[in-house]
Amino acid sequence: MKETNDKLVYIVDDDPDDRQIILDAFLENKYLGDYAFIETGEELLDNLQAPSDLYPSLILLDLNMPGMMGLDILREIRNQKQYSHIPIVVLTTSTLHNDRKLAFEFGANCFLRKPDTFSHLVSLTDAILRLWLIESI
Repeated sequence: MKETNDKLVYIVDDDPDDRQIILDAFLENKYLGDYAFIETGEELLDNLQAPSDLYPSLILLDLNMPGMMGLDILREIRNQKQYSHIPIVVLTTSTLHNDRKLAFEFGANCFLRKPDTFSHLVSLTDAILRLWLIESI
């Protein structure tokens, strides 16, 4: 059975600039975890199913991606019991109430809108760290 790497974060977003900015925000908070950039939902599922000994400790998931959309990915992951322990934070530009509602119905732990400024993203990633990745501050 796989164990969870308590420092591995999957950043799932089709936009390479967004992935890098999110990583930069984590690093600004001095969190030296392990990060994996994932571009599509299909790639995320492949990574979770790959023969590895470790699961990520957190998945940051964008909703609007080509191919399998974020809500579909979320539902797929939550329908598989072996992934139920992995926190999934939806981090999206969507402002649609229905996206938020469905994200929670499908098992998201949190739904956050991508901030407009880097300083707000740094604050947001700090909160994510405190909630899901850092046991004692």
